[in-house]
Amino acid sequence: MAWSSHFQEPIQPPKGRPLLTLKDAAAYIMALPKKVHDAPHWQLAMEQLIDAAEGRNFLMHARIAVLQALNHGLPDPETEPRRKAVKKHRLIR
Repeated sequence: MAWSSHFQEPIQPPKGRPLLTLKDAAAYIMALPKKVHDAPHWQLAMEQLIDAAEGRNFLMHARIAVLQALNHGLPDPETEPRRKAVKKHRLIR
């Protein structure tokens, strides 16, 4: 693979244009402030991007690592509690 490899779906960061390729994602990470860039979750994302570009890892792993880094520290989305489906009883004749 190469740095120009496209993600299956674009990654939308909080600000800026969507990240379409490995190169876009790497440039985004490199543009972060040094304190943020040096955080372990961003370092892991960068390692995954490099591995994917060099063909040692899957593109999907790099995408997941970038998404996890973008969402690091955010609360989990709230979901509705699941309700059990109502059972329909049938009459036995």
